[in-house]
Amino acid sequence: MNARNVLIVDDEAGMRRVLEIMLARMNFKTWSAADGNEAFALLQTQSFDLVVTDLRMPGMDGVELLRKLRDAGLSLPVIMMTAHGSIESAIEAMRLGACDYLLRPFDVETLELAMRRVFAHSDLLRRNAFLAGQAGEHGFVGVSAASAAVRRQIVQVAPTQATVLITGETGTGKEVVARAIHRASTRRDALFVPINCAAIPADILESELFGHDKGAFTGALRDRVGKFELADGGTIFLDEITEMPAPLQAKLLRVLQEGTVERLGSNRTIELDLRVIAATNRQPAEAIRQQRLREDLYYRINVFAIDLPPLRERRDDIEPLLRHFIDELAGAARPVPITPAALAHLRDYDWPGNVRELRNLIERALVLSGGAALDARHFPIDAAASGAAAAAVADDALVDLDLDHAVAEVESRYIREALRRCANNKTRAATLLNVSERTIWNKLKRYGIDG
Repeated sequence: MNARNVLIVDDEAGMRRVLEIMLARMNFKTWSAADGNEAFALLQTQSFDLVVTDLRMPGMDGVELLRKLRDAGLSLPVIMMTAHGSIESAIEAMRLGACDYLLRPFDVETLELAMRRVFAHSDLLRRNAFLAGQAGEHGFVGVSAASAAVRRQIVQVAPTQATVLITGETGTGKEVVARAIHRASTRRDALFVPINCAAIPADILESELFGHDKGAFTGALRDRVGKFELADGGTIFLDEITEMPAPLQAKLLRVLQEGTVERLGSNRTIELDLRVIAATNRQPAEAIRQQRLREDLYYRINVFAIDLPPLRERRDDIEPLLRHFIDELAGAARPVPITPAALAHLRDYDWPGNVRELRNLIERALVLSGGAALDARHFPIDAAASGAAAAAVADDALVDLDLDHAVAEVESRYIREALRRCANNKTRAATLLNVSERTIWNKLKRYGIDG
């Protein structure tokens, strides 16, 4: 890190010299000004990380300098010094945004502690601002062109009431996108209710979604509010909707069409005002062909579609995601360096488990490193074992032992990769895959790949 630039403002030449020596020993670069006017002129032409200023000076004093900085929109941190400490001046300085307030005389340790505290705080703010910039206003992290496109879609659809279908491989962050849409919507103050349709047994899922009245079935000892009722006024997120049994898909279609729900064992109709966001790790066209997704339900939920690319197709996102998860897991106030070798190692990996796998590896790496800089040895991954074949058999992807689905997953990934390498040229992609151009076009249609 480059040396920090500190501006010293004091009307006493001797005090300025003492501070210059003290700060030089702390490896700071210093500039000096004899009063507030001179300091403000310097601030117009030079970038500083911190201002250390006397409170009482002839002409423009420290408080007036601080006020003028804020009026000019300059938000750099300021430490006040004075030999004439008073409650009134301290309150005024802190009200205007001074970071600390030191009474003379003070020793080197006191000054250094104050400065380290100020820089730790400003570093945290800068890091949070960086992450907010990468994540967008609503939490989706990424700097790649693909992530920028997803972020634009989030901003575009969030203010509407449109039903959204999010597609993408397991672990790509579909729920993150769904939450981002909710937080950017007019429903942000109501509940976001997620439910994983693949994680709940079919005989329980219906009650989870629609609720039940007491006595509706054996074991129904009391009334239960379903997830749809719970999400009334807000958003319900139906993850892995293609794993929902067909009878429930028919019931869901009715809920979407009529805006009402009935609990199991009840004839009472409950009106709902909610938004539905659905997601699947399957290609919708293939899911319809395999009768995993009702075609009429697909057209009802596919009002606005967002396709979330796998991490291997947005490698520029690896570093910001890496830093985001390190800050989340280790704490933003405790920066953990990453070596260039580690970054190169991670960028060369194909990430069959996508963003979820990256987060898990970072959590393990932080344990292995013991707080030291993260190096390639802290990420024991086998780049040779990654790729489309490994992705097809990733643990999370094995919802069931469906050979057709596994083959379709591999074919779809190979075709997407070939198109990426050939700049979407179908003829060249067919040659690369050693198939006919007609086969490519048939596969594009079969897997719902935009051609």
